[in-house]
Amino acid sequence: MENHVGEEATKMVPHTEDVHVEDPAVEEVDVDGMIYKVTDNPPMHLTILFAFQQALLSLANQLALSLMVAEAVCGDKNPEFKTKLLSTTLFMDGITTLAMVLIGVRLPLFQGAAFEYVVPLLALQTLYPDRCDAGKTTVTTLFNETTGMNFTIVKNATVDEWELIMSHVQYLQGSLMTAGFIHFLIGATGFVGLILNFVGPVTIVPTILLIGIYMQRAAVKFVSVHWGIGLLTAGLSIIFSLYLARWRLPIPLWTKKRGCHVMRYPVHQVFAILIAMLIGWGVSGIFTACGLLEGNDLARTDIGHDAIADANWFYFPYPGQFGPPDFSVSVFVGFLIATIISVLDSIGDYYACAKTCNVPPPPNHAINRGIAIEGLCTFLSGIMGCGHATSTYGGNVGAVGITKVGSRQVFVLCGIIYIAFGLVGKFSAVFITIPYPVLGGALITMFGMFIGVVLSNLQYVNLTSTRNLAIIGLSVIMGLAVPYWVEKTPEGIKTGNENADRILRTLLGNANLTGALLACFMDNTLPGTKEERGITAWQSSENPEENATQYTQGDISLYEPLLPERIKNLPIMKYIPFLPNPKSKQTKQDVILNEEMHSLPSL
Repeated sequence: MENHVGEEATKMVPHTEDVHVEDPAVEEVDVDGMIYKVTDNPPMHLTILFAFQQALLSLANQLALSLMVAEAVCGDKNPEFKTKLLSTTLFMDGITTLAMVLIGVRLPLFQGAAFEYVVPLLALQTLYPDRCDAGKTTVTTLFNETTGMNFTIVKNATVDEWELIMSHVQYLQGSLMTAGFIHFLIGATGFVGLILNFVGPVTIVPTILLIGIYMQRAAVKFVSVHWGIGLLTAGLSIIFSLYLARWRLPIPLWTKKRGCHVMRYPVHQVFAILIAMLIGWGVSGIFTACGLLEGNDLARTDIGHDAIADANWFYFPYPGQFGPPDFSVSVFVGFLIATIISVLDSIGDYYACAKTCNVPPPPNHAINRGIAIEGLCTFLSGIMGCGHATSTYGGNVGAVGITKVGSRQVFVLCGIIYIAFGLVGKFSAVFITIPYPVLGGALITMFGMFIGVVLSNLQYVNLTSTRNLAIIGLSVIMGLAVPYWVEKTPEGIKTGNENADRILRTLLGNANLTGALLACFMDNTLPGTKEERGITAWQSSENPEENATQYTQGDISLYEPLLPERIKNLPIMKYIPFLPNPKSKQTKQDVILNEEMHSLPSL
């Protein structure tokens, strides 16, 4: 999800040169340290192990965003809805991951719930706090001056809870489908290259930084239920991932080849957040048993057992499960901004993954195809009712750098595992019972790392330039000031049209809109070179085909789609932005052969 997070994660964690696994390929590690290359197929037992590792790494993120969607649509008190929503999220994660690895950019990438959509969801909750009141019964006591007596007016709910939730979800569905279709067109038409000419780190950093700043609202809402358990969870995840980063856990093993031996591997670091959440969950259980959480239902572990018992063992998410899609202009604009940011983040992750795996940078047709697949699956997520898009997760790219396993086969199985998670209803029901402070503590760590990785992109920008500093500073302050004003003075926008007022409040209440537009406008109107703006560093100035000899783990052909050679060689292919140009295909062996031919003395 984050740009170049793979590079940052690889720097932060130790390599695993002393990890020994019973397989000949492990001992034949190249200079760059990759154990399994992108095109390798590890033994099935190892593939299953590596796939579960990648799957569990981002599981907490899926739960967090799914609960945020539930709160936005007033479904956070409905266990049945939350179970179905999480199952749908996990199911679409698996479908999108499979599509990306097999059809899209064809790199080992995991596709998960996109956190870029947090801001529009939070904006809905902040600007319209009474959106959930339509399904409640209100009791009003008034005083009759004539009789001198009080009388009570009971106003029954006009809409039941389930209908209210469905109406909100349907607005998200139609808006997400429209944003996903535009996302698809950006990739399918090759429009990505044009966007990169005008949008660089000076625009992206303050925009995504505003996302991270707004995320703290969600984290505080969860962790404030019980600060002790929340801070314990956050502190443990920090200790495991950072303070113990240089220590590798000794794991006793026995194999036929080596007998009894010890393998050292940073399990505590790779699964830091999950381990911390399990410990926090256990502490909540102890506090519940000791009676220390009386009246604090959101922190207790004995609440929600009925949801697990009532959940079906198997649930198959299907299109239209929450009703027919509807459309909201204000929601759509918020999703569209999130879509543009998601596109740029994904491109950064594509390059980071290629660098981590030591393969050539992805060519334009692979990037276009990857963005198109993300857009298509976002459209499908809208149909299914997820309430959010799916995007590339940079954290899993970092895990590839840690484990030195870049096999696409691992991520194919990871996608299948997530599909299985989504189909097992009991699995989702168990996870929605996680105490709120435990989830809040995990969010503190995840959002903190998110903001740190975002700021790391400033390394590509000339920070001695007053121009760049002014753009970043002004866009951040205005991105915070305008939504704050809208939140505190909701009646300050009066155009005479209620629908127009609602749309303007939603747009101006979205920190991304104000910050992104101001940063993009100033970055493209104030004088400055591409090097100064950081755009040159972001764009791949190298031609992968001409530099294929420097990559030892694969050549440019790994990005080719799974199509018959006869179709790939059709002349019309050069006119399709997301398919390779037949004349431009050149493998690493072709380059080496050409260099050898040129080095021969002429006759």
